[in-house]
Amino acid sequence: MDLQNLVTNYAGYNLSVNQQFVDWLSNKTTEQLNQESPSSFSSILKTLNHIWGMEEYWYSIICQQPDFVNRYGIEDLNADEVFQGLINRSQVLVNEIKSFSRNDLVEKIKVVSPWFEANQSRYEYIQHFVNHGTYHRGQIVTIGRSIGITDAPGTDYLFFNARKEQQ
Repeated sequence: MDLQNLVTNYAGYNLSVNQQFVDWLSNKTTEQLNQESPSSFSSILKTLNHIWGMEEYWYSIICQQPDFVNRYGIEDLNADEVFQGLINRSQVLVNEIKSFSRNDLVEKIKVVSPWFEANQSRYEYIQHFVNHGTYHRGQIVTIGRSIGITDAPGTDYLFFNARKEQQ
């Protein structure tokens, strides 16, 4: 598998598992989605909103879009807005990443932010945002378990690829 196929597949995985989480969480009550539990973000909905916000941020870096709207601290959205925003951004990322050439993917992009400074290739940032989402989806599963939600979907990258092979 070449680099372009690998990162496109990885972005497709990100979209797929975000969709699985939205489908899973769409059946939960507003109270469950907002119930507080100790974690990086204090509720399932706040954590999912953070994943969306970080995808917005990384989209602005990866796709060199200067019109980035910082979503940090925006927490007064309802579940449907967060669900739709996350899926829409994840789909746009898949579409954009599919269009990148190998040269685009290895191009170094300098990032200076309040949190870090880096000069890495575009594909490394793609790996990062997917891994970052995976980390926080794991937190959502843990928050869910702590409040009695035990029916989380299995979202390992291996499972995603195995399902694709079966199709």
